[in-house]
Amino acid sequence: MKKTFKHWSVAFTLLTILLPNFEILAQKTPAKKPNIIIIMADDLGYSDIGCFGGEINTPNIDRLAKNGLRMTNFYNNARCCPTRASLLTGQYAHKVGLSINGNALTKNGATIAEILKENGYQTGMVGKWHLSDDITKPSNPEQLKWLSHQAYPNDNFASVESYPINRGFQKHYGIIWGVIDYFDPFSLVDGEKNVKEVPKDYYITEAINQKSVEYIQEFSKKKDPYFMYVAHTAPHWPLHARPEDIAKYKGKYDIGWDELRKQRYARMVKLGLINPKVTKLIDVDGRNPKWENLTAQEKEFHANKMATHAAMIEKVDTGVGQILAELERTNTLDNSLIFFLADNGASPEIPTNPGYDRPGNTRAGIPMKYDKELSPNEIGSEISYTGIGSNWANAANTPYRFWKLESFEGGIHTPMIVHWAGLKTAKGSKVPALAHVFDILPTILDITQTPYPASYKGNALTPLDGKSFLPVLQGKTQKGREDIFFEHESGKAYIKGDWKLVQKTRSNQWELYNLSADRNETENLVEKDPSKTAEMQKAWEGWYSSLKPYIKPRPGSGPR
Repeated sequence: MKKTFKHWSVAFTLLTILLPNFEILAQKTPAKKPNIIIIMADDLGYSDIGCFGGEINTPNIDRLAKNGLRMTNFYNNARCCPTRASLLTGQYAHKVGLSINGNALTKNGATIAEILKENGYQTGMVGKWHLSDDITKPSNPEQLKWLSHQAYPNDNFASVESYPINRGFQKHYGIIWGVIDYFDPFSLVDGEKNVKEVPKDYYITEAINQKSVEYIQEFSKKKDPYFMYVAHTAPHWPLHARPEDIAKYKGKYDIGWDELRKQRYARMVKLGLINPKVTKLIDVDGRNPKWENLTAQEKEFHANKMATHAAMIEKVDTGVGQILAELERTNTLDNSLIFFLADNGASPEIPTNPGYDRPGNTRAGIPMKYDKELSPNEIGSEISYTGIGSNWANAANTPYRFWKLESFEGGIHTPMIVHWAGLKTAKGSKVPALAHVFDILPTILDITQTPYPASYKGNALTPLDGKSFLPVLQGKTQKGREDIFFEHESGKAYIKGDWKLVQKTRSNQWELYNLSADRNETENLVEKDPSKTAEMQKAWEGWYSSLKPYIKPRPGSGPR
């Protein structure tokens, strides 16, 4: 008994000596850095996915929301290129070359991939880049041959130094340009190498999904964490989907755009995404008449468009499910930080003729049919080249006004989901913190404890405009940044607190809204509150003036 006591006494003495040192070692041992996956949809409507009020089948994205966090006051730049530039660099798009579409990302902004790669991360990208200086042919006939894969198979699609593989991504499979045939895409590359041919049963969303899983499998074999950027082309026009996927939504949209907005609005209220006292139900805006005033053939034509749009989104969701399954298989889901968002609101665009980035024929020489040439049953096929149009776009952006390109809420308000074991908010929470796509980079740097460099490869970096929203993810606050400025193609806006000053493209008239009482911008207060208008306008003009040294001239007809 005395011997046992003596042994315990010695053990206790040793523990009292060693425990402090164990604590020091524990403090010095860094926490394992998370894998980071950003999934971006292209031209997705604010309420298209189920967890934001939509009727489209998106169980995997909904799962991210159910077990994660929805940020209901999150913004983008109203269009593809500038949003992607801000996302990757943490800066206003104007500062890094994307004041307008068609320029390459400049070197005064380091991408997320460039910074993380320097700090021990593996980096990969799959999908749409759209941040290069697109090369074109000297005549339209030559350009159309190139777009249709009938000439120039070895030509670069842009300056190779501007490709993702040379902007921090160790691997990239996807398109350099912004618009493509989903069944046989133009500007498809693997690293720097042109992908000249694809299988007969090819569909780019499925290829993006498959490559995402392959990259995760490869990265997971190493101990180093990885950053994956999954940049979908869907559901950007042209409306292309497999027949069996479209068939799932056959008849679903016979209710029309007016009724669709009503149904989505009701679901959003029920889900607690909107307050009906602040965000009232408004009529669908668009260039077509009310649904009941259309002929039966017109209704079928338009319903088939929206069915194809839905099918394209469901295929994106399938890919999210495949990524989640692979993370579970490798037992890394809990150590993966996942963001899901859109680059802008649903698009009202309907391409009407070939040119620049729109082909005239398939690879086999079959003529493409543009909007008015199509029959209802041809929509979604490879020969079909059209978009959903303004009425469906506005319904897809329920409950907000307008669509892609505009700085009204329907153009710049994105569904945003964060899924991460490090969240300190309750599962399925919704937070109203004001945030923007350029806040994602500083948030990632904050989470990974990575400093933002003053320069990268000899190029001085301009300061970040983004602000980390890690405190929001940690449940410490529901308040985000104080303000955000917007400008694209003469569309303008400034949000500060509850106030928003906004101007439609090709207009010189400011509008003023109190978002705390009028979230969907229906009561213009410019005349009622001229002092607030003047204050906001002065701030916007000061911000825009500060960007003028960075703004480059338009290179010509830019990408979509």
